Amino acid sequence: MATVWGCALQALRSSTEAAIYVRHGIVDLFAAFDIATGLVIAKTYKSHRAKEWIKFLEEIDKQVPQLAEPDEPGGQPHVLQIHIVADNYGTHKTPAVQEWLAEHPRFHIHFTPTSSSWLNQAERWFGLLTEKLLRRGVHKSIKQLEKDILAWANIWNEDPKPLIWTKTTEEILESLGRLLRRIKDPGH
Repeated sequence: MATVWGCALQALRSSTEAAIYVRHGIVDLFAAFDIATGLVIAKTYKSHRAKEWIKFLEEIDKQVPQLAEPDEPGGQPHVLQIHIVADNYGTHKTPAVQEWLAEHPRFHIHFTPTSSSWLNQAERWFGLLTEKLLRRGVHKSIKQLEKDILAWANIWNEDPKPLIWTKTTEEILESLGRLLRRIKDPGH
């Protein structure tokens, strides 16, 4: 038994208005999205170094149950494996992170290819966060931005929904093929 979590990082800016953009700072949001249930683990940090990534992995370890239900009636519970889909960001591959992962064998990290973040459902959740909260909101401080983001994640978790692919594999490949033909064209 395993659970698959898409993990992503987004740097978010706090501002007063779209027309008069005043930057108050940046906060880094780490999010893990359970693709089976839609539950989100969201944490904000002041930067995105290996140290913060390890803290976030520890948060996932704390929130995801250690044991899974038996596969069959009367069976024994077993360790719940955690598969994380993450981008190729260098922070995810440092020696400190590798050491942490070696000490936590239930964690398995799978990296998306470069420029393929759309494969990670946590990135799609960031899109919803941006659309529903960030574009519509005015955040005059980093603290307010962090509070609003974490409140939105909590509201999401009250009625979580897994994200469902709406295109077939064939439709995605056809679309990708059209894009590749278009960008190969010298007139592009």
